[in-house]
Amino acid sequence: MKERVLITGASGFVGYHLIEEALNSNLEVFAAVRKSSKTDHLKGFDIKYTYPDFTNLQALKDNINENKYDYIIHAAGVTKARSSKEYDDINAGYTYNLALAALESNIDFKKFVLVSSLAAVGPLNNLNGIITENTTPNPVTAYGRSKLLAEEKLESLAALNYTILRPTGVYGPRDRDIFIFFKQLNNRIEPYIGNFEQNLSLIYVSDLAKAAIKALYAGNKKTYNLSDGSFYNRYELGNITKEVLNLKTVKFHLPVNFVKLIANIAEKVSSLSNKASVLNVEKLNELMAVNWNCDIAQAKADLGFSPLYDLRSGVIETLKWYKANNWL
Repeated sequence: MKERVLITGASGFVGYHLIEEALNSNLEVFAAVRKSSKTDHLKGFDIKYTYPDFTNLQALKDNINENKYDYIIHAAGVTKARSSKEYDDINAGYTYNLALAALESNIDFKKFVLVSSLAAVGPLNNLNGIITENTTPNPVTAYGRSKLLAEEKLESLAALNYTILRPTGVYGPRDRDIFIFFKQLNNRIEPYIGNFEQNLSLIYVSDLAKAAIKALYAGNKKTYNLSDGSFYNRYELGNITKEVLNLKTVKFHLPVNFVKLIANIAEKVSSLSNKASVLNVEKLNELMAVNWNCDIAQAKADLGFSPLYDLRSGVIETLKWYKANNWL
């Protein structure tokens, strides 16, 4: 009989690849989605759908007891919200409720894997350092703080077996965030905020998915940073993309104060429409951060994590998918 894994955020970008890797690892997959979620892209998968109410502890316990999950990979959450409270309620509150329900269930539950974010630690303010698991967290956004709170809530459940993963910027097929930059480049436009040096780190989505599956069986009660093991200057993603697509672009640097003005306007518009803004003043703290370079030695040692893609090979695969699916 196959072991069962519940994957939350299953209809999302990362969720798709988690499902794919879990099935490849011979796990029976339960995909947690909202009733309103678009799931057409999941039709090719042999999975079962479930619709947990993350606000209702008893309903979560009932769901877990009924489906008898061996594992949970919790990737659901929000990357943009209308307030710090909304970030905390969803990213931290839902995490705690689901973990507590698993702990208080009547089944032999084995492991809870939280897909957190390197934003929970925050960037370094100099180019010489490297973020490790021992770096004192100093998140610079409400999103990062909510992810850190989720980690702390998980760690407060002493009897729970868990692993926390902190991936850096995730890209790959089906991503819509970094895709915005790819699309700009494809339109021959190459914008940057300010004119300063940065150390950036990234991870190809299938490498993150593989790490999450490995974490089901190792790294108990520990936290791991994840990237492809390298860091890149702020132009490298653009340079590789231009080379692969054979593009020439107009490169320019937007003044920081101008971008802050645009972010302020975006915030005001979103508050009037009661919708979360993709760009806001606080988000600039992450976009303009000096150093996101992180050490992955612990993940390699404990989880057997070995990223298969560097930036060049990952971008090639990503662009190939975007082209094949008419995104570019």
